[in-house]
Amino acid sequence: KKLKEDVEKEKQLEQQQLSFFSAVSHELKTPLTSISGFAELLQNNMVRPNDIPLFAGKIYKEAQRLISLIQDIIKLSQLDEKNSTFMKEPLNLSAICKQIILRLNDKALTKQVKLIFKEVPTSEIIGVRQLIEELIYNLIENAIKYNKENGSVIIYVRDLHEGVTLTVEDTGIGIPFEYKERIFERFFRVDESHCQQVDGTGLGLSIVKHAVSHMGGTIKVESAEGIGTKMIVTFPH
Repeated sequence: KKLKEDVEKEKQLEQQQLSFFSAVSHELKTPLTSISGFAELLQNNMVRPNDIPLFAGKIYKEAQRLISLIQDIIKLSQLDEKNSTFMKEPLNLSAICKQIILRLNDKALTKQVKLIFKEVPTSEIIGVRQLIEELIYNLIENAIKYNKENGSVIIYVRDLHEGVTLTVEDTGIGIPFEYKERIFERFFRVDESHCQQVDGTGLGLSIVKHAVSHMGGTIKVESAEGIGTKMIVTFPH
């Protein structure tokens, strides 16, 4: 016989899955509706020739949004599979941080945000390269997106007694206290009145949390509204 706690857990998981599928359907429908609407206007010659590149650009942007969303859903489903075989290997956290910072440099320049990296000589961990790259990219990209003009993002790696820590600290808009526990939920977005509109799938931080958990690490959030946010990830030795 199943224990009462097991039955409750199963029900809770089932409810979470239903909520997730419902949210996914909604998130997929929005860009698809836009693509369909713009394409119909073009098909019926209801767009002036000079405006065709503009409409084509809108279709391209919505299609890219769909691709990003589907890629993130695939990543999450892989992390959800308990039997997924991600291969762990020795990794230099500082070296990976440098690569990701180079990849995000143009985004930071566009937003006029300064990226500052502080490293330690030894920062080796045992982890999954794909997941480490994904979580570092998401954390730094978020710190750029939710920053202020002429702000900064400080990334530092430390080798401490409890493990190797990666800290991403920004001078951005911060997270309101009431939302701090919810930012890792799938598709959760902070109330628009508290925050500027930014592009994204709403799955980035959920992927980060799953990736950290998959590698036996922990993530801690420190934030003050209007001052900035600090994300601290600890990987075990």
